[in-house]
Amino acid sequence: MMSARAPGFGWRPRSLQSRQLWAASLGLVAFLALTGYALDRAFIDVAGHGLRDRLKGYALAYAQSIEFARDGSLIPPELPPDARFDRPGAGLYAEVVLPSGRWVSNSAQGPTLPQGEMLAPREEQFSEALPITRSNGMSGEVYRYGIGLVDATRGDAAEFPYTIYVMEDAGNLPLQVQIYRQALWGYLGIAAVILLLLQALILRWSLLPLRRVVSELARVQRGQAYRMSERHPRELEPLTESINALIESEREHLDRQRNTLADLAHSLKTPLAVLRTRLDSGASEAELREDLDTQLRRMNDMVGYQLSRAASGGHKLFAAPVEVEGHAEQIVQGLEKIHASRGVLCEFDVDPAARFHGEPGDLQELLGNLLENAFKWARSRVLFTARTGQTAPNRRPGLRIVVEDDGPGIPPERIAHVLQRGVRGDERVQGHGIGLAIVQDIVHGYRGELHVGASEELGGARFEVVLPPGL
Repeated sequence: MMSARAPGFGWRPRSLQSRQLWAASLGLVAFLALTGYALDRAFIDVAGHGLRDRLKGYALAYAQSIEFARDGSLIPPELPPDARFDRPGAGLYAEVVLPSGRWVSNSAQGPTLPQGEMLAPREEQFSEALPITRSNGMSGEVYRYGIGLVDATRGDAAEFPYTIYVMEDAGNLPLQVQIYRQALWGYLGIAAVILLLLQALILRWSLLPLRRVVSELARVQRGQAYRMSERHPRELEPLTESINALIESEREHLDRQRNTLADLAHSLKTPLAVLRTRLDSGASEAELREDLDTQLRRMNDMVGYQLSRAASGGHKLFAAPVEVEGHAEQIVQGLEKIHASRGVLCEFDVDPAARFHGEPGDLQELLGNLLENAFKWARSRVLFTARTGQTAPNRRPGLRIVVEDDGPGIPPERIAHVLQRGVRGDERVQGHGIGLAIVQDIVHGYRGELHVGASEELGGARFEVVLPPGL
């Protein structure tokens, strides 16, 4: 026989904590990776713009400090904008292109640099990764910025154009980027570890109520606790309330079974004792037959009552809603035929949205006993009312059922007496005195209330059943 497994997979699903931890960890790692990539690209862009602005600053500094002789030759500044321009092979180079030649800084002595062309006045040019040959013969690359200028200080009327180029070894920027990347990913890695640990602690703390529910449920299963506690987060309250309702329903069901068997055994004890006594007394056959028939009917009534109570008692959780009006009409039709000779009629005042959330048999037993009792005592009128009861967030609405008649009513001092099992309101009226007791058992099973009083509209008895909102 194949073992039951999750559909499509042969492995056991991970716990909620593992699922949340893996999902959050992957999301966090992806976020930090994207953040690191974005910061890396931003640094490269900023470094590139910064390099261009720095080279442009050097070029403009040269433009302000250089002079030209009458023959057009360039007179270099005494102090360059940066000391590296005076050190051969220092990585920072300057070149001035003149109409009659070019001038280079002392740092350009040795390496072979790309020669720039004359640019138009005010024309700027920025080039990346231009090849050079360093003083040691190794190849390299430089970033170059050039700007075209015109000397307006000469006395002659002719314009004197020239172009200044400033170059920097490309090895400096990759080195800066490498240092930045090492620092960036190092700090992001440390942040990821700290955030993952913090996330695991937060996740463990947030799932603590679930572990508490599991622990309490285990204690209930071992018999160490009677029910789940009520101190849980709002999101878990429907779950714990449903578990408590299920536990209470099962316990009530077991208690009801035990009570039914005990009541049945106790009820049958007396008829059996009577039969045994009559058999031992030597009574005639006719007397024995009469006593046997009486006691058998009595035992049959007792068994029927206990079975009906066992079948109707018990709060069934999560049952589908049952329409009230249709069941009431079926019961009333039969009762009106039985009491047709007395002319008793039933009036309806039913909300079409009224629903009973439970077993249809419980509703039949509840309505049947209430309406039968009303028809039995009514002179001519019975009023049946059904309305949607109290409502609560995320719960099924409650139900309110009222049955009234125009009979003699029940004196207030006899209400508690009439509701006792086996007691009839009038011994002259046929019945077993168990109908209202069954109603009480059903109402109690659904955690509702039964109110008995006088009908203001009809003047007789008034029975009101109030069922609270369901789970």
